[in-house]
Amino acid sequence: MGLIDRLQNSAEWTSGNQPSLFARPDRALMQERDLLEELKLRVQQELLQKIDVTKLEDASYPELLEHITTVINELIRRDGLLLTDADRLKIIDATTNDMLGLGPLEPLLQDNEVSDIIVNGYQDVWVERRGQLHRTNVRFNSSQHLMSVINRIVSRVGRRIDESSPMVDARLPDGSRVNAIIPPLAIDGAGLSIRRFGGHTIQTSDLIRNGSLTQEMAEFLRAAVLARLNIVVAGGTGSGKTTLLNCISSYIPHNQRIITIEDAAELALQQPQVFRLETRPPNTENKGEITQRDLFRNTLRMRPDRVIVGEVRVPK
Repeated sequence: MGLIDRLQNSAEWTSGNQPSLFARPDRALMQERDLLEELKLRVQQELLQKIDVTKLEDASYPELLEHITTVINELIRRDGLLLTDADRLKIIDATTNDMLGLGPLEPLLQDNEVSDIIVNGYQDVWVERRGQLHRTNVRFNSSQHLMSVINRIVSRVGRRIDESSPMVDARLPDGSRVNAIIPPLAIDGAGLSIRRFGGHTIQTSDLIRNGSLTQEMAEFLRAAVLARLNIVVAGGTGSGKTTLLNCISSYIPHNQRIITIEDAAELALQQPQVFRLETRPPNTENKGEITQRDLFRNTLRMRPDRVIVGEVRVPK
């Protein structure tokens, strides 16, 4: 039985009351979520019949939003759906997030208090706020739904993830760092970790204000940068290495040419003359890999004033 038939056979489905499709008090949250998901899938199927799938990744947000709204209005008119404005907006947001954004993770990415998003399989999503981990009620529909989001992330930066290459580092458009790992290495399903770099850009003054640096330490680092000394920033995971590097890089004069080398681009330099390089993993034939060493060798022919290596790994 389809969604419309099931709803019309329901005792609560009365055109006089026009109840909210997803907010009826006597329905469990999971049932409401199933109804939302079924209607969202119908919208996506009809949408893909009306637009060029090959151009989907290039579609702008307003353009896709217009298509989605049109399809939903057609479904409402054709099938006699009773949707409140709030339900209609839920469908539009969910469909747009799935087709252009990161699906159910999209609201978390809009929360500036979230510094990390951790996905342990499609039904277990955590976030870090102010240094503390919190479990969320965010869920993917299935393992395939989670994998489609992971593939969308890595394909946008020219990476791939499959059984032959089950680990990948990538980045989001806002610079947030992404790591994904899938079966067979991940026993309980695909895992996704997002270290966010969007929102407020931390300045050296912020580090001094919260006690991470003293004024004297900041002055010493400034002198070291201006003197062109080699500087190594080291520390554990999440200790703030990239944040500190971004801060002290602000001391580099704006008339100098900077070249950065990274596995996944995440540095946010403010100088006008910045040329960014990124490593490339091997292809399916285990060929074509470009390492940090290869890129560093090439920078010497690019007339750099400064070379910044985003992350130094121990060679195999």
